[in-house]
Amino acid sequence: MTADTPQFSRLARLSDVLDETDARLRRGEAATQAPWSTGFMPLDSYLSGGLRPGELILLGGPQGMGKTTFALQIARQAIAGGHAVLYVSYEHDSVNLLERLVAAEAGERAGVDAVPLRSVRALLEGDGTSMSLSDKLAETPGGAEALAAVSVGLDRLHVLRGGVDTSVTDIEAAVREVARTGGLRPLVVVDYVQKIAMEGERAVDEERRMAHVAGGLKDLALTESVPVLAISASDAAGISEGKRLRTQNLRGASSLAYEADVVLVLNEKYDVVARHHLVYGAANVERFHQFAVLTIEKNRGGMAGVDLEFRKRFEQARYERAGELVTEQLVDARLFVE
Repeated sequence: MTADTPQFSRLARLSDVLDETDARLRRGEAATQAPWSTGFMPLDSYLSGGLRPGELILLGGPQGMGKTTFALQIARQAIAGGHAVLYVSYEHDSVNLLERLVAAEAGERAGVDAVPLRSVRALLEGDGTSMSLSDKLAETPGGAEALAAVSVGLDRLHVLRGGVDTSVTDIEAAVREVARTGGLRPLVVVDYVQKIAMEGERAVDEERRMAHVAGGLKDLALTESVPVLAISASDAAGISEGKRLRTQNLRGASSLAYEADVVLVLNEKYDVVARHHLVYGAANVERFHQFAVLTIEKNRGGMAGVDLEFRKRFEQARYERAGELVTEQLVDARLFVE
């Protein structure tokens, strides 16, 4: 544990815990670890401040729903808060993650007119000129400012490129290496959990494999006292158009949901809003397409069953961080409406 991490022995009398807690508070120290802000409001409020060390947080959603986008913005917020991040990427290479971070930062700083992701990507792919990235971005709206902002603390963002044999043991070793070299225990982001290799026996069904992996991630969160944010893919039944994806539609759902302290699920608002909002409010159709609904399906530390909406800005690889409670009626499935 780091020097500033409160920790008691495995076996302790609660009276001793109270005495130690009081002593820490009298010294002006924290008696427990504060949550790490996600940067999304009012999500932080419903999570009692954000993501907590020792917890496993599951983020699910249909393909193309911006799960990586959402996770990267949480990672960026952790860096801005002085924390370290270990991003375990089975899906995207390091340059792709950098492109997304720059585009999202530009959007947050310069608004919807800022340089889009496709332009940032084109610059990194090369345009035949011998200019630095900062010089190239200086000619784009918000690009130079975004690169300067992203560069601050970027040495605390570590990427572990996952492969077919990358297991929870490998992730744990990377966490310890990050802590050893930088002195900070990181937020761990796994993109995505179904790609984690299982040590030993391979020929097992999905549920058993996910039980092993989810249990390992939860143990990692507790042992290393870090928050673990794991992105989850959906099963075939959870990707049908017009159907609301729920926890039970995630691959290996029962094992994942059992181990997770928090389960967050993203859905396209248009796909889950009740039909009468579309029939009697045709002007709403386009607006609903612009929003995602984030549902807190499980929350051991606070309220669950909460539906929040966030505006999508996928052209800039981001969500708007200020969201609202959903006011419309939502359904698990709806009749198709044009």
